[in-house]
Amino acid sequence: MARNILHIDQNCFYASVEMQRHPELRGRPLAVCGNQEERHGIVLAANYLAKPFGVKTGMAIWQAKQKCPNLIVLAPDMAEYIRFSKMAREIYADYTDQIEPFGLDEAWLDVTGSAVIAGDAMHIAQEISRRIQFELGLTVSIGVSDNKITAKLGSDYKKPNAITRIEKDNYKEIVYPLPVEDLLYVGPATKENLRRAGITTIGALAESPVEFLHRRLGKMGVILHTFANGRDISPVQTTEYVPTIKSVGNSATTPRDLCNNGDVRLMLLLLAESVCARMRELMSRCTVVEVYVRDTELRSFIRQCKLPSPSCSSAEMADAAYALFLANYHWEKPIRSIGIRGSGIVENGMYEQTSLFPDEQRRERWERIDKAVDDIRHRYGYMSLQRALIYTDPLLGSINPKDDHTIHPVGYFA
Repeated sequence: MARNILHIDQNCFYASVEMQRHPELRGRPLAVCGNQEERHGIVLAANYLAKPFGVKTGMAIWQAKQKCPNLIVLAPDMAEYIRFSKMAREIYADYTDQIEPFGLDEAWLDVTGSAVIAGDAMHIAQEISRRIQFELGLTVSIGVSDNKITAKLGSDYKKPNAITRIEKDNYKEIVYPLPVEDLLYVGPATKENLRRAGITTIGALAESPVEFLHRRLGKMGVILHTFANGRDISPVQTTEYVPTIKSVGNSATTPRDLCNNGDVRLMLLLLAESVCARMRELMSRCTVVEVYVRDTELRSFIRQCKLPSPSCSSAEMADAAYALFLANYHWEKPIRSIGIRGSGIVENGMYEQTSLFPDEQRRERWERIDKAVDDIRHRYGYMSLQRALIYTDPLLGSINPKDDHTIHPVGYFA
């Protein structure tokens, strides 16, 4: 039986919530932006009156104001956005329990089993759209299809406040001419790789030989070929579904630019402590360490390496990340933000190849030390016990990357 899948995208969500809270700002170009003093001074969301001026998500505030001198800039209120997101999901829950969030402002709904009670998928989409506008004062764009990937293409196809149905009878007409980067999981690197092969539209991707795509992109080439042809069997998870955690990471835009290896070493150690503390809370270890670096010109890279054995030692993680950094960064520009991630997560107690050599014994000692530090900080506060290295730079050392870690609308560590 064909499924009925909706993808709902709340239009300019953060900016729309602010206009709902501040009616006097309606009719004026508006952007929700990060805190410049904390060096998060970028546009998180802009309303539709600001976008024609060229104001875009991820743009620096000063650039946005150059393009739109009358731009109203507001600080984000994440608690309020979370509240509106929960209210929207309460509306979705009236139609199905299969609700899979995709960020605060987007969600997939499987309404296949709701047709008998609530009507077909288009009727449900229209009703949800009306209710969101009436009850929350916001607008949504909704894609209607038989799978998640195509439904998201539908919600992106026409904005704001629109419903687009894309199914077998009109799939090629609507989807094939779209740019290949409109397809979920086609990022900048994949887009460039496909462009070099002469593939610039979803239709060209769909009609390319799957063997060629496999040679060029590996397993992801086969997956993207399937998605481009409108085939996706992944289920919409139920509301109670808790995903398996595959990685734990943390990144920070630093209080000042990092200018030397010592600065980087300090920040990686701080971040590794927070990541390893989270892994211990999850009773897990990582097998792969990733490091992320972004310079002052917003150029970035990610590198990773495999650990000899699963670990949640902050010293070992910081050492591995620092070695990756030294091998890949040549100080053309200072560094604005940096991050670290442990992936290939395994549970504590899983079978592993043990060793009697000093490296294994050293890892176990460091993990016991980290656990003791966790206990002290839990009782007396994060700043009650610090490494001596942290005091070499009071500004960088003042960061509490675990307790102060926030999820920003624009993710740079992916």
